[in-house]
Amino acid sequence: MRADKAKTIRKLKTVSGQIDGLIKMIEDDRYCIDISNQLMASISILKNINKDILGAHLEHCVYDALENGKKDEKIEKIKEIEQIMDKLNKI
Repeated sequence: MRADKAKTIRKLKTVSGQIDGLIKMIEDDRYCIDISNQLMASISILKNINKDILGAHLEHCVYDALENGKKDEKIEKIKEIEQIMDKLNKI
């Protein structure tokens, strides 16, 4: 992985703490809107992490394959991006 590992881990630990908080909120029968707001905050961070990782993938892995790779490597990287775009469109 070529994304900033320390930044990614910090963000994931933040989400982990938010998930723990969500579990406690549900156990404590907290107000639904408060739970929903916390869920959306967690989802937002996860989307941001995914954007960072995919951006690094494009900048490094895909670029390297297109510049230096064999034809089948180039096709494979393009197919990977197409597949992830399909998944993102379903979310």
